[in-house]
Amino acid sequence: MGARPWLPYRRPAHTVKVGVSLRPSRRTNQALLVLLAGAFVTGWVAFWFERPLDSRVVSVLHGILGLGIVVLIPWKTVIVRRGLRRRWGHGDAVALAVVVALSLVAGVLHATLGPLEVAGITALQVHVGSAIAAVPLALIHVVRRPQRVRATDLSRRAVVRAIGVGGTAALAYGALEVVTSVAGLPGARRRATGSYEQGSGVPSAMPVTQWFTDGVPGIDVATYELLVSRPGEPTRRLSYGGLLAMTSITEAALLDCTGGWWAEQTWRGVRLHTLLGNPDHGSIVVRSVTGYTRRFPPEEATSLLLATHVGGDRLAPGHGAPVRLVAPGHRGFWWVKWVEEVSVEPQPSWWEPPFPLQ
Repeated sequence: MGARPWLPYRRPAHTVKVGVSLRPSRRTNQALLVLLAGAFVTGWVAFWFERPLDSRVVSVLHGILGLGIVVLIPWKTVIVRRGLRRRWGHGDAVALAVVVALSLVAGVLHATLGPLEVAGITALQVHVGSAIAAVPLALIHVVRRPQRVRATDLSRRAVVRAIGVGGTAALAYGALEVVTSVAGLPGARRRATGSYEQGSGVPSAMPVTQWFTDGVPGIDVATYELLVSRPGEPTRRLSYGGLLAMTSITEAALLDCTGGWWAEQTWRGVRLHTLLGNPDHGSIVVRSVTGYTRRFPPEEATSLLLATHVGGDRLAPGHGAPVRLVAPGHRGFWWVKWVEEVSVEPQPSWWEPPFPLQ
């Protein structure tokens, strides 16, 4: 047989390098998964804190993780283009990319331009809603395209790359904050929680918001009764008039709603320890006529206020009339509206989901 003619070597099309090798592609996907999970968790944790320092730490971390996703977009774009040339069935991946992008854009808009609203839907609602929609799509994506963890993923080089991505995201976050402040954008005036002032000192200007499963109920104050119960004691029933006769405490308190707004008002009502005493164990349960319920540690009986008035006037139905809870130091979803019952129960205060399920 004669000698084979010399031909130049050509790399098969499916192994052509286009800027990122297969190993960085896998690590990029892993990094994006970690950033997505971290941004989602810190976003929900941010709803929990009200104190400025705690809120600031969590919100900054949330912002850096979100911008870390943006930092990796150029690398992910290369991976996506390569994947589209190989196979079909990318509907879940495209949907995930769309909702993540929508959540990122809406989050940046809320953090810089304030409480934007279109057709009754705010940028914050789009940000949160898109993040929730991303969860099942991300799970489907991970199941269909699992990324196996290898020992080399924790190598020194991998750690240096992670620090580089984190540092770049932190610089981007700092630059965005500086631009927001220098340009005098509304975002420069937001609280550490990310909320914007709306209606302080003017109760009628406060937004009417409630948990997404609730609506404003119609309550007849003539027949309204507040149930007060303690273990081993018969349940007391207080009429609205009887409760008004007890409302002697006036307090200024700041309501910071997870809907993205805050307002400081003067509330008038009765302390829970006046009704329940000072329990030394279990938890204080405050229940709405809608079934919405929150538990508090027993030591908060002296700080929790059942309010019948705000700004010198009786509460409006949308703001919790006839009686609502004022819970200083807690985010808005703890401020139970349309209170029907307060009680001391043996279960501890943590004996409930972090966020209401109903």
